[in-house]
Amino acid sequence: MKYTITIDPNGEEEVLIYAREKTELIEKLEMLLQESTPQLIGYIDTAFRILEEDEVCCFIVEDNKVFALTDTQRYQLKLRLYQVEALVGSNFIKINQSAIANLKKIGKFDSTIGGTIKVVFKNGHVEYVSRRNIQRLKERLGLI
Repeated sequence: MKYTITIDPNGEEEVLIYAREKTELIEKLEMLLQESTPQLIGYIDTAFRILEEDEVCCFIVEDNKVFALTDTQRYQLKLRLYQVEALVGSNFIKINQSAIANLKKIGKFDSTIGGTIKVVFKNGHVEYVSRRNIQRLKERLGLI
């Protein structure tokens, strides 16, 4: 069996396996890869569950802890916000230093007198877009 390893600090990690048939070795590799793929695991006290991106309204930081807010629950994550940002898909955008929003779960935007944008999520949670992120948000929404 031949293999090639390419280290590219700027590239996306990817594993390709070419085989004539599925063997025990390939099954072990598959299991190893599935175990090493990071997932969003939310905790409430000692109970935990895997969170799907579609159910999360936003990720926030409070008291140096990262939380995922869904329509009905608030789950603590054992990740830092920058790690969450790297994990989530293109439906998410960082709106301030302590919040990442799911664009599909935003109920409405309100402009404030101070020039910031108030974000009201479908679950009722409210966050504000920082001035440094307003431009990026407007571009993402196609307003510019």
